[in-house]
Amino acid sequence: MSIIDYDPSMLMAILPELLLLGLAMVVLAADVIWRPSQRRFLAWLTAGGMTAILVLALIFSRPDASQGLILGGMLRHDWMAFAFKLLFLFAGAVTALISLDFPGVGERGEYFALLAVATLGMSLMASAADLIMLYLAIETTSIPLYILAGFIKVDDKSTESGIKYFLFGAMASTVMLYGFSLIFGFAGETNLYALAGKLAAGQVSPWVIIGAAVLVLVGLAFKISAVPFHFWAPDVYEGAPTPITAFVSTASKAAGFAVLLRVMLAVFPQVEAEWTAIVAAMAVATMTLGNLIALAQKNIKRLLAYSSIAHAGYAMIGLVAISQLGSASVLFYLIAYVVTNLAAFGVVVLFARAAGSDEIADYAGLSRRSPGLALALMVAILSLAGMPPLAGFVAKVYVFAAAVQTGLVWLAFVGVLNSIIGLYYYLVVLKVVYLYRSEDEDKPIAVPRGAALGLAVCLAAILIIGVLSGPWLDWSLGASAALF
Repeated sequence: MSIIDYDPSMLMAILPELLLLGLAMVVLAADVIWRPSQRRFLAWLTAGGMTAILVLALIFSRPDASQGLILGGMLRHDWMAFAFKLLFLFAGAVTALISLDFPGVGERGEYFALLAVATLGMSLMASAADLIMLYLAIETTSIPLYILAGFIKVDDKSTESGIKYFLFGAMASTVMLYGFSLIFGFAGETNLYALAGKLAAGQVSPWVIIGAAVLVLVGLAFKISAVPFHFWAPDVYEGAPTPITAFVSTASKAAGFAVLLRVMLAVFPQVEAEWTAIVAAMAVATMTLGNLIALAQKNIKRLLAYSSIAHAGYAMIGLVAISQLGSASVLFYLIAYVVTNLAAFGVVVLFARAAGSDEIADYAGLSRRSPGLALALMVAILSLAGMPPLAGFVAKVYVFAAAVQTGLVWLAFVGVLNSIIGLYYYLVVLKVVYLYRSEDEDKPIAVPRGAALGLAVCLAAILIIGVLSGPWLDWSLGASAALF
């Protein structure tokens, strides 16, 4: 199709990306036009814009059977990409709400514009069907996140967080790009869905393909903070502004998994046994190390960082189980994890703003200072721990079921053992919240309406997904069919 051709269906396919770009421009314009006293409404503008884009995408951008590769094969418009786009928009909207009145970011238009651009990059990551587009999408996501991690320049921890994230991210991207160059060099092709056939036709050695797959895995493992490429996460999570920590730990991780699913299944079917063995070993190491180190944490942001690492390991189990249920369980798990972790970090944001601390010991008496926040934290923590009937429990059941279905009983067993370990440090947090006393119990914690709305939506989603999991699993199964 030539540049001057007009295809309404293609325009509708990329409608969320176009609207996100427009939203970023509107936010910047509002930042210039509005008076300083009005700029606190930038959070509402961003959250409302992303919610509106989500609704419009549901109405106008749903894939149909006639759609597949678009824009000359650069993007793929299918249900898996569409599902991830909706997830990113939801995470972006909630992040904007919990950023309301957050010191140093809540009244900064460039902050919310960068948030919109990062969400745009993630949407492109989920639908990229070409190596060039994929790399550009990853960098479109990463560069705004590097800036956002170090956004509070007067805070040394935030500055350190941004620099570390940038340096480690650039290194991982370099390794991944080298893997992409090897794939292109041997296949002479950049389209993901043509690469496997080209590599097979060129009779490329399986060892060379395995080497390229490992290099690509390095870059993507960094994005999902999988062991041994997890080392950046605790420091970055602790130092970054807490709303951005929430966004990186949820939406960015989900984007990494979206790419991991598409690339590994589409490009490397010839060496499936080899890369699944590598990913299985990484999953075990990621679950185990994340949970064990979390046991010793005294800072709640670092605890949630290592918890996030462990949850990446659980989700990787579904990737190892090469099946439609395995891919669907990854998507389902990420949906449950995103809403749960956003709720947990929402409480952390509000408590830190009131108490000026992220130490777990300072959460003593929270149940008396703010019963609603304590309840929200309890629901989020129990969901992360995998307690029924919450979303986290059902998500783990489906991931483990996918492993058992494909004969990976041992991997499911390791996952169950790690869930038991994780339950301990989650309950330690709740013990401090509900059983310990504090001198500040008579000081209530103010909860802005925007943050309260974001928390309420996340808590409702945790309960609905957990209690009524059937429709969500069916939707995930339908979306994952696009990968096969």
